[in-house]
Amino acid sequence: MRRSRAMVLATCLGCLLLLLLVYSQSSLSSAEEEFLGSHWNGKQRRTPLQALYDSNQLELSSVQAKHQERRELLASTCKTYTRKRRVLTSDDLKHLLVDDTHGLLYCYVPKVACTNWKRVMMILTGQSKYKDPAQIPANEAHISTNLRSLSEFTTSEINYRLRNYLKFIFVREPFERLVSAYRNKFTRTYNTAFHKRYGTKIVERHRTNPSLEALERGDDVTFEEFVYYLVDPMTQREEPFNEHWERVHSLCHPCIVHYDVVGKYETLEEDAQYVLQLIGVGDSIKFPSSKSPRTTGGMAAEFFKDVNRFYQRRLFNLYKMDFLLFNYSIPNYLQIR
Repeated sequence: MRRSRAMVLATCLGCLLLLLLVYSQSSLSSAEEEFLGSHWNGKQRRTPLQALYDSNQLELSSVQAKHQERRELLASTCKTYTRKRRVLTSDDLKHLLVDDTHGLLYCYVPKVACTNWKRVMMILTGQSKYKDPAQIPANEAHISTNLRSLSEFTTSEINYRLRNYLKFIFVREPFERLVSAYRNKFTRTYNTAFHKRYGTKIVERHRTNPSLEALERGDDVTFEEFVYYLVDPMTQREEPFNEHWERVHSLCHPCIVHYDVVGKYETLEEDAQYVLQLIGVGDSIKFPSSKSPRTTGGMAAEFFKDVNRFYQRRLFNLYKMDFLLFNYSIPNYLQIR
């Protein structure tokens, strides 16, 4: 009798556990479906990831071929130069911004149109009162609470999004990006926070007989001094690079996170439109055009002409992986060949 009761009890418990499991799986599937945004305006629609890999649905064969080539080159370079895979930490995911409505992960890289992409992400996630991304003030686009980072989610939620969301990144010729960062942070009078935080330290360490004013203000750092600061081993022993001059592979970890779209600053308008079409908003959202003059290769060459060959080589070695991963050639103005 006791054995019979025990068997009945065990059967009931088993049924209850099975019911809970089915319920939890059903609830999870509903949440995942909502995250993927597979129902927009009451209609069944493809996710951006499905749109990317469903070649029969897009008449962008030349564009698709270009992005396929970029993905393959990135994967091949990663295989060649990375021996050990490591586990991503929460800090590794801070630059990955999440759009659960459309199923997107965007890794933002400063000085590569990230302000405009954040504006677009705010529109996509409903975090802005504006309908046109260009109307969103730049300072508002950079408020961290406006967009969620992948680091804010649980491990299972992170893994789900990495598997199922369209992951995209925009990159730029490394030294043009570096010169752009220098011009913006050290030659603009309004960037006093950077002058105080970094400029004073650079002047103290890398200028012979600096004036008291320069030590206090840090607002006249030369590009050559900035390079000395970057290649100085003490710099990264003290703290990580600021995101504006940190290497892209250290910000976005492209050999661990497999990006579906690698856009380039050099083809920004075309690549941005491609991403917006994959999302399904190419006709309703226009990617903002840049209002400030771009730092070009010719401008970068002017800044590098005062940097001696030894430091040019050390700086190139520092950013070498970004050149390799994203297929950028060694600039002609460098004296390191």
